[in-house]
Amino acid sequence: QVHLVESGGGLVQTGGSLRLSCAVSGRTFSSKTMGWFRQAPGKEREFVAAIKWNGPKTNYADSVKGRFTISRDNAKNAVYLQMNSLKPEDTAVYYCAAGAPQIDGLSDGYDYWGQGTQVTVSS
Repeated sequence: QVHLVESGGGLVQTGGSLRLSCAVSGRTFSSKTMGWFRQAPGKEREFVAAIKWNGPKTNYADSVKGRFTISRDNAKNAVYLQMNSLKPEDTAVYYCAAGAPQIDGLSDGYDYWGQGTQVTVSS
């Protein structure tokens, strides 16, 4: 069983930054991909970013590319999402996920999910 716990969310003004963390416990050897998704009120869950535990591949949604950076620390079993130049449109609950998706951006391909952390961007 894999357990994921997000942290680092909060309230920030437009243009500010936040760093989200995802602490991973349990056996993750079969979950080769870590992803970040978000869901805003009245909207579908959407893909944000993904990274592999092994290898250099990363993937970003067009809406966050150039502003957000996903990274990992294998020794700490942690994944991070550095969010810069935040906009009100980024307001959502952010979830980390683990799995072996055929397509990084599709949530159905992930087997494990955290409880989420709220990010609110105001101006």
